[in-house]
Amino acid sequence: MMYLYGASGHAKVIIEILEMMGIPVAGLFDDNSTVTELLKYSVTLFPDNFERENNELIISIGNNKIRKELSLSLNGRFGTAIHPKANISGRAVIKEGSVVMGGVTINADARIGKHCIINSNASVDHDCVLGDYVHISPNAVLCGNITVGEGVHIGAGAIVIPGVNIGNWAVIGAGAVVTKDVPGGITMVGNPAKRISGL
Repeated sequence: MMYLYGASGHAKVIIEILEMMGIPVAGLFDDNSTVTELLKYSVTLFPDNFERENNELIISIGNNKIRKELSLSLNGRFGTAIHPKANISGRAVIKEGSVVMGGVTINADARIGKHCIINSNASVDHDCVLGDYVHISPNAVLCGNITVGEGVHIGAGAIVIPGVNIGNWAVIGAGAVVTKDVPGGITMVGNPAKRISGL
């Protein structure tokens, strides 16, 4: 059975993807005890007796750091959700816990890490390598041969030119155009992208 951890707007999108995939959603878990239902699915606190061997989880929370913390603490079996209208190369690799939204293109030999979000209409071109807990926002474009480190968030409509390396936990602002390597832990915005904060 498939369960989601996190009952918010992001979970709504994942529920609909799973429904289109024909994967039944058994229920949702959330730390907010006042939330009891989402899209007519039951929401409860995460049970102490959750059967990890027989069930799968998708962490339906957009925050990359929280997704990492939960994935390490839950230590369960994780599923994936891939929208039927995503264009995924048969030579691409998408690891456990990751979610691919509608309209996404992932091209040949791209490698998507664990618990990533590839959001609506984003494009990940050939030979890109994404670390775990990455979020590629709607309409962002990663050209070929890009390396994206763990926990990176690339904002809506951003463009990263071929061959760029983005360090762990960096943030690329919405609409930014990244033309050179980005160190870990910093925020880049603008066209061309420039550093505004970080280590």
